[in-house]
Amino acid sequence: MSMINSLRAAVRTNRRRGATGPYDAVPEGSGSAVVDCAVYQHGRRSGESCSPREAARRVKAAHQLTDGTGSFSWIGLHEPTEAEFEGIAQRFGLHPLAVEDAVHAHQRPKVERYDDILFAVFKTIRYVEHDQLTPTSEVVETGELMVFAGRDFVITVRHGGHGSLQELRHRLEADTDESGLLAKGPSAVLHAIADHVVDNYLLVAERLQTDMDEIEYGVFSAKGGRSEDVGRVYQLKREVLEFKRAVAPLLRPMQQLSEPSQRLVDPDIQKYFRDVADHLARVTEQVHGFDELLNSLLQANLAQVSVAQNEDMRKITAWAAIFAVPTMITGVYGMNFKYMPELDDEYGYPMVLGAIVLICLGMYRGFRRNGWL
Repeated sequence: MSMINSLRAAVRTNRRRGATGPYDAVPEGSGSAVVDCAVYQHGRRSGESCSPREAARRVKAAHQLTDGTGSFSWIGLHEPTEAEFEGIAQRFGLHPLAVEDAVHAHQRPKVERYDDILFAVFKTIRYVEHDQLTPTSEVVETGELMVFAGRDFVITVRHGGHGSLQELRHRLEADTDESGLLAKGPSAVLHAIADHVVDNYLLVAERLQTDMDEIEYGVFSAKGGRSEDVGRVYQLKREVLEFKRAVAPLLRPMQQLSEPSQRLVDPDIQKYFRDVADHLARVTEQVHGFDELLNSLLQANLAQVSVAQNEDMRKITAWAAIFAVPTMITGVYGMNFKYMPELDDEYGYPMVLGAIVLICLGMYRGFRRNGWL
């Protein structure tokens, strides 16, 4: 909280002075969390990687020499500490509330506006490979990606062991055309990141479909209704819910970024956000479908277990009825009375045994005919 308090104080001081900007000299952390930092001019990377301080200086110089159009810096961070992020946050005038969210993570996907800065939170999803789905299998792994997009800078903060943006950055840098996405400025980078995240959602949804098919086949197969099936369905439902929490809240913010009223997004980029929103809507529908199907599978599995238990009870009842016949007859002839029928008959014993066998066989055939055995 000390960093947040100092940032609030810095913001209040800048507002009182009125003449200071995001490039004034302020303390900067060690920078060990910086993955890559570069300046881009007219869609091309300008020079090699540099420190955030140097990037701010070079962009400021570009503003002084020209109107600054097409020049911005992109700073990539991985799990920065408060000390490492404090200087960068002050240098670029980031809002303390957004900084707090970026440092501590575990945020709900969203897009917020702080003056002339857009702050976006994305949940990154990675499909965890597994040979067979078990009641303890981890299917999806989540991380977080925060993006600060100002008029002449982009700051990305990544949490988790996956979701690296290096490949995306290299792909954007490979397009050296001045009409490429990077030439459109920070809002184009924000779109590229959103598109990259949503494309990963589509890939994960395709892989989840395979697990869904496996679960569905297992539940409705001849051996369905096993106790481990319930655990597998429930575990997959938990993983799908985690996926759903990453996807569903992001749909409305992506639609808002494509609306003409959004002044911080280049008009030429807004139509690209509409495409991202369409893809996200498709993923959202898939995840909702997975959730509903798993609910149905869980209910079907529980119904199968209930039916299997009823069948077991019928079998137990039928066998108990069959064994009740000899128990009753032998119980009668086990009573100590002197005058009882067939006690003195030579063939009384085999006759009683035969009667017991015939009655039991008749009951057995009757139960088999009715499907109880």
